[in-house]
Amino acid sequence: MRFFTEYRQRYWLEWLAIAEFVVNNKIHLATKVLPFIANYGREFRIGTDIRRKEKVEKVAEFVERMRKVQEEVEMALRKT
Repeated sequence: MRFFTEYRQRYWLEWLAIAEFVVNNKIHLATKVLPFIANYGREFRIGTDIRRKEKVEKVAEFVERMRKVQEEVEMALRKT
């Protein structure tokens, strides 16, 4: 957080959302997974075209993929 604040720390609140994004978009050392992937099942990128057509994943496939990711994260955290 100190990278987003100045000496007098007046503007830290304005930078809080960006700091949260940066933390959630970096691979976690213990889990080896982006927190965005562990929580939402996909990477979040700035500047993507929201109108772009993408294949919609079936709910069952998404649930299974999320279950596997969360199992891997849990095992990595237990190991750490």
